[in-house]
Amino acid sequence: MDELPIGRRVAYWRGRRKMSQQVFADRLGKSKSWVDKVERGVRRLDKFSVLYEIADILQVDVQLLLGKDPERRTDALNCIDQVEVEEIRAALERYDSMSAYFDAAPYPPPLADMRKAVSHAWLTYQYGRYGMLTRALPKLLRDAQAADAGYGGDQARESAHLLGQVYQIASSVLRKLGECDLAWLAADRSMAVAQRADDQLLAGIATTRVCNALVAMGRARPALELNVNIANRLAPGGDNDASPARLSVYGMLLLQGAMAAARIADSATVDDLLTGAHEAATLLGGDHNHYWTSFGPTNLELHRAAAAVELGDGGRAVEIHHGIAEAAFNAMLPERRAHHLLDIARGYAQLGDVANAGEMLLRGDRLAPSEIRCRPIAHEVMSDVLRRTRGTPPPPIAELAGHMGVGV
Repeated sequence: MDELPIGRRVAYWRGRRKMSQQVFADRLGKSKSWVDKVERGVRRLDKFSVLYEIADILQVDVQLLLGKDPERRTDALNCIDQVEVEEIRAALERYDSMSAYFDAAPYPPPLADMRKAVSHAWLTYQYGRYGMLTRALPKLLRDAQAADAGYGGDQARESAHLLGQVYQIASSVLRKLGECDLAWLAADRSMAVAQRADDQLLAGIATTRVCNALVAMGRARPALELNVNIANRLAPGGDNDASPARLSVYGMLLLQGAMAAARIADSATVDDLLTGAHEAATLLGGDHNHYWTSFGPTNLELHRAAAAVELGDGGRAVEIHHGIAEAAFNAMLPERRAHHLLDIARGYAQLGDVANAGEMLLRGDRLAPSEIRCRPIAHEVMSDVLRRTRGTPPPPIAELAGHMGVGV
């Protein structure tokens, strides 16, 4: 793409949008012959007004058409491509619901199709297939936004609920891949949409996404305060029921609050919040996935270990890891397990045990390669392992480091 002339770029993005030359010409108010000449380079695009109109129809940043692509980051798994990130950014910058307020709403996709697509996206995330997800997200965001703008009446709440979930998925994967500003934007959008969906639990789990993004941006204290504030409002008791869904969302708010507290070395608050999460997990009675939280006794232990790592107590994290029942751990979805193994790799590295740190990275890579190969924190751990390994690293470690693009 970096070397293509502007006409070829237009043809590329038109193809990505699955538009024929005729459809594209009709939307642009031009002839098919005009489009063909532009794409072949016979006709120059020298008017910015036309360029911006083309970019709007193709739903891309005009800079991409001008040949100013951000540098692409790729690896063996093609974890994330900056062109895809810019597509996600463009989708997040759309305001279909506001446009629909003034004009006719875009034709919305069927809600049944949207439900299936959103469920598939959640599972793609929970199986750690981040590259696949980032490629699917731009269209999913646009479809969910069109549904939210296009449906009214009884269907309006469901379409808002689905859009809120898509924003949460986007926030989660973008944060994993180090795109913290976009992760925060998507999470913030999710909180706003949850209010229109009139679903307190959706708003509660959206809060955890916002707080995760804030922690990743170095804003752990406001993240802690927000998590605790919303957890207190959603806590079972009084007018609030103790349904499995509420217990799951409430428990996750406490767990994410504990992680934020660990980031600022507030061990007393970490203990208090983990105690509250333990009570919620006990009431829940098992590991479940309500609101896509994966909350339960096992996830509690995974977070307990992760908080210990954040507090610099690698020994405690490893001890917790060895105490987790193997069957319960293996029943967790791949992203959760690989994430935990990455945390334990960090714990072993804190202890100076680079052999076991490397082994945890290898185990995580076998479960969910994207969780290890695509995350910046995993690259830091691998760099540490390579730097502190005496002599030549074992072949499996050297091979994984090569896949990650990490050198000594």
